[in-house]
Amino acid sequence: MIRFGSAGIPLSCKGRTLRDGIADVHNLGLTAMEAQLVRASVQERSAESEEIGSSPRELATDMVIEIVRRKDAKDEIISNLDEPIKSGDTLVVLSSGITKSYAELRDLRMMADELDVQLSIHTPYYMDIISEGELCFKSMDSIRWAGLIANELGARMVVTHIGLYGDVTAKTAHKRAKERLAELAKWYKKHGIKTPIGLELSGRQEVYGSLSEVARLCKDTKQLVPVVNFAHYHSREEGLLREPKDFDKLLDTAKAVSDGEVYTHFSGVEHEGGNEKRFTSIKKGDLRFEPLAEALVDRNEPTTVISSSPLLEHDAMYMKVILERVLAKRVSKEMKDDSKKKKAGSK
Repeated sequence: MIRFGSAGIPLSCKGRTLRDGIADVHNLGLTAMEAQLVRASVQERSAESEEIGSSPRELATDMVIEIVRRKDAKDEIISNLDEPIKSGDTLVVLSSGITKSYAELRDLRMMADELDVQLSIHTPYYMDIISEGELCFKSMDSIRWAGLIANELGARMVVTHIGLYGDVTAKTAHKRAKERLAELAKWYKKHGIKTPIGLELSGRQEVYGSLSEVARLCKDTKQLVPVVNFAHYHSREEGLLREPKDFDKLLDTAKAVSDGEVYTHFSGVEHEGGNEKRFTSIKKGDLRFEPLAEALVDRNEPTTVISSSPLLEHDAMYMKVILERVLAKRVSKEMKDDSKKKKAGSK
């Protein structure tokens, strides 16, 4: 199945909650949505009396990600979300802008399943797991928290950028990225999170994330898969994507290190000198969707296409229409060819 969806809640949606977005995506005839984790932060508070005996998963008002418990004059960090809360515990609470509790996430998961809307999570856009500063630690935390949300939500993917090369060599950047992503994958496994971490291709030369770099990371570490942002790749490769064969080659590389289904982003783009300048609507720029539609129809493989265009859901629906036209033409041609063969055989 080829799914189309929007990078965030549709612009036309009157409500701005994830629940509103899921319903709106379904009503628009789309089947995917990428929720945006834009302002994740944590704070500590004391456990309240009515919370004693309940587990973090059962709380209706807050999303508790850790329990800090004083034991033998030391603080013990408890990550088990089914651990009963005790008197004197300190709760670490996540504020995400996506949800207020695990219970709400489970309700949203059920809703999305019923409406056949595939969900995914995108971490904050400015990420950096290559540097050694505070932003690196915050970025890794964002990927952790996105994993907890994705796990309860039944999300298909946690999508993230990797960061700038900064003042280190490409070799050093790769080494740091590999080590830190392996650490995150290990953390996901420890917490029972099966959602893959999707590494998005970058669109600028100074940003880590060429196709070869991402493919190497995904090959080396389980739970990592590539996220093919066609606009980013097209820009970085100076307008390479022109014909169906160009898209095929890219998709083949991504599929080889994916978990069976290739997850992608598409939009129009302005670029210069191997660097993306800005996203545009699909009808603008030199990156066309028609060749990709032809490649997708020929491949007939499970693929998710998320619109990151400024027109968001409008262009998601536009891509769906183009794909349906290509498919209709292909079916019509095959029927005509079959008819000609039958006539030729009857003579």
